[in-house]
Amino acid sequence: MSKPLIGISTYLEPARWGVWDLPAALLPAAYPRLVRAAGGLAAMLPPDDDPAAAAEVVARLDGLIVAGGADVEPVRYGAEPSPRTGPPARERDAWELALIDAALAAGTPLLGICRGLQLLNVALGGTLVQHLEGHTGGPGVFGAHTVKPVPGTLYASLVPEASDVPTYHHQCVDRIGSGLVASAHAADGTVEAAELPGPGWVLAVQWHPEMGTDTRVTEGLVRAASTR
Repeated sequence: MSKPLIGISTYLEPARWGVWDLPAALLPAAYPRLVRAAGGLAAMLPPDDDPAAAAEVVARLDGLIVAGGADVEPVRYGAEPSPRTGPPARERDAWELALIDAALAAGTPLLGICRGLQLLNVALGGTLVQHLEGHTGGPGVFGAHTVKPVPGTLYASLVPEASDVPTYHHQCVDRIGSGLVASAHAADGTVEAAELPGPGWVLAVQWHPEMGTDTRVTEGLVRAASTR
């Protein structure tokens, strides 16, 4: 059996390498490594100028990961920006929301990571807390804290015990989106995972599994993608 193809959304940022200083599609190498460790093949999905192309892209994938990154622009969930909210990444917002919509419509297995959880929540009509403390290790340093699964959820079927996870976020779910259920929490009550119950496989986590050694969540995505 061939390995499933998992698309991963990317950053779109100015970058320098060698003699070049150009816009670049960027993705930390830990993401494709995580997909490969879980048994899949990884493909980068940089923002497209035409978000309408998302459905055609998703149709060629077996699974989708929406990666971490910049804060979601608050206008997407009807809020004014807080002074602590970062600059918008409008091309990513438009493209990744279109990818999410396409994956949900097609029944393509979907895993959101950090920003990916926040975007999934916004896509389904939810809102975000624009700033919270204690979920990073400082600027540019991943923190760690314990998350506890909610019994009976998809996440709990993959990781049934409380576990320490790598974290780097200052925003989180506020009002949860339509149909989503929280499937893990931090000790302070922060929603650390959410999923969409039903026949499909839709799960998003607030932490960064690519920065740890536990591949169980991504293995779940790859297994679901293998059965399509």
